Amino acid sequence: MVGEAWQTAGAPGVTLIESYGLRRLQEASKSLEVLPGAMSLLEILRDNDEIKSVTLLSVVGEQQVDALVRATEDVLGDLHQPNTGVLFVIDVERAVGLRTPHPK
Repeated sequence: MVGEAWQTAGAPGVTLIESYGLRRLQEASKSLEVLPGAMSLLEILRDNDEIKSVTLLSVVGEQQVDALVRATEDVLGDLHQPNTGVLFVIDVERAVGLRTPHPK
């Protein structure tokens, strides 16, 4: 799992958020034969593992970013390939309450 690979690479904490991509949802809804009102959209999302994604967040120092990118690609493969995910880095001006990384 990518989150564990990030821990091993030195991320002090990793947050996982269940998420749904709009395109995958639209494609899945075309193939679902659901009676109107029988299930809520949330029930459809939760019951369909094919459209679920996980968004991972971690606040790390600039010196750790390359290690996390490598760890991600070790698990998922080349991120330039289709259906492997998207990774981006945002500068954080301030973060309060960060933990130190777990010892390796």
